[in-house]
Amino acid sequence: VLQHLLTVSGVLQHLLTTSLVSCRRDGEPPLIKGWIPYVAKTFSQFRLAGCKYMTFVMDPLLYPSVIRHGRQLDFHEFSDKVAPVTFGYPPIRGGKFPGLPEQIGRTFQLLQGDGLSALTESMMSNLLLLFRQDHLGGPPPGGASGDWRSAGMYEFCNSIMFEATFLTIYGRPASASRHSDTGLLRRDFVRFDNMFPLLIAQIPIRLLGRTKAVRDKLIDYFLPHRMSRWADTSLFIRTRSELFEQYDALGDVDKAAQHFAILWASVGNTIPATFWAMYHLARHPEALREARREIQSVLGLGDGVPFSSSRDVRLDREQLEKLVYLESAISESLRLSSASMNIRVAQEDFSLRLDAGRSVAVRRGDFVALYPQTMHMDPEIYEEPQSFRADRFLQDGVEKTDFYKDGQRLRYYLMPFGSGSSRCPGRFFAVNEIKQFLCVLLLCVDLQLEDGQAGATLDASRAGLGILLPAADVRFRYRPRNM
Repeated sequence: VLQHLLTVSGVLQHLLTTSLVSCRRDGEPPLIKGWIPYVAKTFSQFRLAGCKYMTFVMDPLLYPSVIRHGRQLDFHEFSDKVAPVTFGYPPIRGGKFPGLPEQIGRTFQLLQGDGLSALTESMMSNLLLLFRQDHLGGPPPGGASGDWRSAGMYEFCNSIMFEATFLTIYGRPASASRHSDTGLLRRDFVRFDNMFPLLIAQIPIRLLGRTKAVRDKLIDYFLPHRMSRWADTSLFIRTRSELFEQYDALGDVDKAAQHFAILWASVGNTIPATFWAMYHLARHPEALREARREIQSVLGLGDGVPFSSSRDVRLDREQLEKLVYLESAISESLRLSSASMNIRVAQEDFSLRLDAGRSVAVRRGDFVALYPQTMHMDPEIYEEPQSFRADRFLQDGVEKTDFYKDGQRLRYYLMPFGSGSSRCPGRFFAVNEIKQFLCVLLLCVDLQLEDGQAGATLDASRAGLGILLPAADVRFRYRPRNM
């Protein structure tokens, strides 16, 4: 955890301006003049750079107090500062594009309800397409049908989830089922993604080698004249494209950069989350077998009922919701791998009321932060927090929601997707597509980790930014299941 915190502090150092004089005022939390803020049980104030402060609320029982202060504590000021610089589009707040931020916000409703159902159905079709064509269609090179194939697990997840998500959200060529240049697109995306922590930290892109050229190439992929030739584009993207066309001040490159940002939002965290779910199941064979039994039961594939990988599988939202054991395993892998920081910017000097007896003074322009990773690894909340327990979020066959701290039930106990106004609007689709990937995987192939290698460890370089990647890929082998 300490390594994670040092990384977070390094990122935040670049986000804030510098001054020469600072001091603690009456009513403010204890001031820690250093680079390791996470030492207090309840809250602490940390001088990040000169007169800029970040108040860390450490007690998860107090998280609701922060989240409900939506008027005084705003997420958009922070995101509006870093996102345009990172993805290369102009800031949309401030009057140049009247009404655009609100309309963009409304488009995210298409990731829920009927829109989510359509995305879920499309994702299932695309996952089956990729598995059949790339992993189930014939013998491995130099081998026979049914022989084991060997692969890097992260690369395996990356290649499938990147392309399946792209096809689901943006569509396919009008005359083909797949884009011929997806491999090149993904290669450039990985190059950009490797620099993402530095861009979020507002390191000038000109100092990051060829990163600007790579980003420009990625943006060009989404230029309107190119996207207009794609078929089966999701309603979500079609609606956003139509919205952008209403603003003459928004150039074609600006529109394309907005679409590119959605690509990152769609796969930047979902791919590593998929890897960790797959890895932990592979590392715990009994959990893998139980997840497979649950999938087969939901699909009506009991003992003696054959399943063929050539058979179309339909898992609608209602069926996915019945996969409670699988969802618990996913939630547990998210608990172990998520390290996002929830940041708010104070819009005025005010008193942040924590509970009936406590409040702290917060200055206008300063930051208030939650870092749920410390909660996720709290042994008082989660017994043996370093261990993977697939059924940790399951109780008597239903989702377990009662977790406690200091004898009090927590309202927020698992926060991989942020909180309040900054909560990921695509979280339902993300969980659904991870479930779908695992369903197709467990139905169609047998898999096992290869012997003689170290276990996967977390790469702390993205601490504060979402789901952590593995420090190195792990090898596994797989083969079509004996149907």
